[in-house]
Amino acid sequence: MDILSIIGILLAIGAVIVGNLLGGGDTGQLFQLTAFLIVTGGTVGAVMIQTSLPVFIRAIFIMRWVFVTPSFNLDDTVEKLVRWSQMSRREGLLALENASDEEDELFARKALQLLVDGNEPETIRQIMETEISIMEHSELQAARVFESMGGYSPTIGIIGAVLGLIHVMNNLEDPSQLGEGIATAFVATIYGVGLANLVLLPMAGKLKALVHKQVIQYEMLVEGIVSIADGENPRNLESKLQSYLR
Repeated sequence: MDILSIIGILLAIGAVIVGNLLGGGDTGQLFQLTAFLIVTGGTVGAVMIQTSLPVFIRAIFIMRWVFVTPSFNLDDTVEKLVRWSQMSRREGLLALENASDEEDELFARKALQLLVDGNEPETIRQIMETEISIMEHSELQAARVFESMGGYSPTIGIIGAVLGLIHVMNNLEDPSQLGEGIATAFVATIYGVGLANLVLLPMAGKLKALVHKQVIQYEMLVEGIVSIADGENPRNLESKLQSYLR
């Protein structure tokens, strides 16, 4: 659980609510179902038009990373690679076949299998770097879905504001309708700008950072596997991989 994300969202929304109260406002004024439906529905709909179905589904899937961060433990990766290196020097590359079968991470398993199959170090590097490039492109596309939402949301909020003002203009003869229309107009703008800057854009930024961390872990794995294929000393390998931790 990423406690920082939870605290951040609570702090951001709480600051708006408390600030409104300190200014003499009523908290109930900030909750308008009509404005919420216009902004959220319009924002999601606009993004769905520009996004392919696989990318949109992937974006929904990785959204949980903001609150439940996937495990990218670089220290464990270094330890694992050094252990594999020692095993290959003692028993030969074929001894890593069992390690490949037991490996849960698909990327590491594929790299190990290429190593066990006797591929040249440069061949392993080329194949796995292609895997990294494709993965990074796919994950960043998914993260940019929320970035796009953050771009559309304020504009959809303005649409909601205009609709609220139209409602006001159509009911000038009925003063009882004016307050609700004006409230919807301004609250829609708050929802649009607030959703973009307090939730969607920060989510996109965090997801991009996590993708970058995953890429670093995969690059470390590739460097380690290639070094094992080259027969590099385990101590030298560990020293080389320590640079990734910095």
